Amino acid sequence: MKVSAECMHCLVKRQAENIKKYPDEEKKAEYLGKVLGIIANNGAEEPAPVLLSHIGRLHEAYFGKPFSFEELKQGYNAMMLEKEDEIREKISNAADPLALALRFAQIGNFIDFGAMDSVNDAKLMEFLEQAETLPLSADTYQNFTENLKHAKKLVYMTDNCGEIVLDKLLLETIAEKFPYVERTVIVRGEPVLNDATVEDALQVGIDACGRVIPNGTNIAGTYIPWISAEAKAEMDGADLLIAKGQGNFESLHGCGLNIYYLFLCKCQWFMERFGLPQYSGVFINEKDL
Repeated sequence: MKVSAECMHCLVKRQAENIKKYPDEEKKAEYLGKVLGIIANNGAEEPAPVLLSHIGRLHEAYFGKPFSFEELKQGYNAMMLEKEDEIREKISNAADPLALALRFAQIGNFIDFGAMDSVNDAKLMEFLEQAETLPLSADTYQNFTENLKHAKKLVYMTDNCGEIVLDKLLLETIAEKFPYVERTVIVRGEPVLNDATVEDALQVGIDACGRVIPNGTNIAGTYIPWISAEAKAEMDGADLLIAKGQGNFESLHGCGLNIYYLFLCKCQWFMERFGLPQYSGVFINEKDL
């Protein structure tokens, strides 16, 4: 998906905020000029997560290593692991466990330090308590379950740490209802923001739900021209795919695969694109966009 004007504005604004602490105004002006150049030269062809990767390398060249999210990643994995048994029990006792597992996985997308400057833990807990009331498209859900009935292979593309615990519970539920479906979990190839890597996936035990592989890139999304041959082969060979998060939507929309996107609308462009209030859930198939 090509980057929108709203995303361009957001990219520049966030970079300006990120470098406020540095004293050299001339250096900051030069840096922001080059950020604008990256957007101008690549924005017509590449989605926002890819532009962020270019900008990240530029930031490191000018100001050194970016902020490390390792402590936050481990903290949110630990926080959600503490909730895991309680949430699993709610899913197991639900009238429709798969629908509730989808809702919980969608709520997990709130743990996003890319789209938001910070995560409100109290609001996260509030959303988790209200999971059963979260709207879920009936038509999309029916098509999703029909796809699973006839599928041989599912690829699940994760997004953030903490969130991956809820992805794990969704994959467990799918495995219980559709045990014949082979499952592959694709994570980021290198650390980026608070997105999940192989190490993070293993920390929460999602490897018990399917084979875990890295996608070979360091972008906060899944950009097919850049991913590894292994990841691309897994995606091409899947009967259906689940893509978590806004970054995966931005980088995959238009690819033509049988992808079900699952995320929360957290920023202005997504709210306008889907006509929804902030933090509303989206569960939609590629063919319906």
